[in-house]
Amino acid sequence: MPDTQINPTAAALLGLLHEGPMTGGQLMAAAERRLGPYWSMTRSQVYRELPVLADMGFVRLGKPGPRSSQPYAITASGKRAFSRWLAEAPGRDALRNPVALRVAFGEQHSGSQLKELYTGASEYHAEAMAMAKEQAKEAKKNGDAYGSAALEFAVAYHKAALSWLKTAPAS
Repeated sequence: MPDTQINPTAAALLGLLHEGPMTGGQLMAAAERRLGPYWSMTRSQVYRELPVLADMGFVRLGKPGPRSSQPYAITASGKRAFSRWLAEAPGRDALRNPVALRVAFGEQHSGSQLKELYTGASEYHAEAMAMAKEQAKEAKKNGDAYGSAALEFAVAYHKAALSWLKTAPAS
């Protein structure tokens, strides 16, 4: 299988552009709404990738809009590159959890620091899980079985994090 030469962020942008032309800001909003519970994307990544995708012929620029906003549309070549990317092996997860990293150095924390860490992380994961559950429910209601399934991953992740936080050593 040939390598598409696009990274996951670029692929996500191409996937989102299947919905229609969007500006960088609209792509950020769509990424946050559709992918945010399980895939992070920064504004700088989006604005770095769009010109590269244009240079590769995978997107084309539309007419500038208000405040010089530039809409992008996926090209036929971009659709083919996205299809090739979908067919590639996804690779390994890149697990980077800032709470687990701090817990690894728990002996250097005070008991109150760990308690604060766990409380903050628990609040975050409970809130994120509730949001992902709601989004999954909405996606399912709208007939988006695949979007719902991806969001259920986010629900399970936050549920697992909450379970782990309950068992992490406190001192």
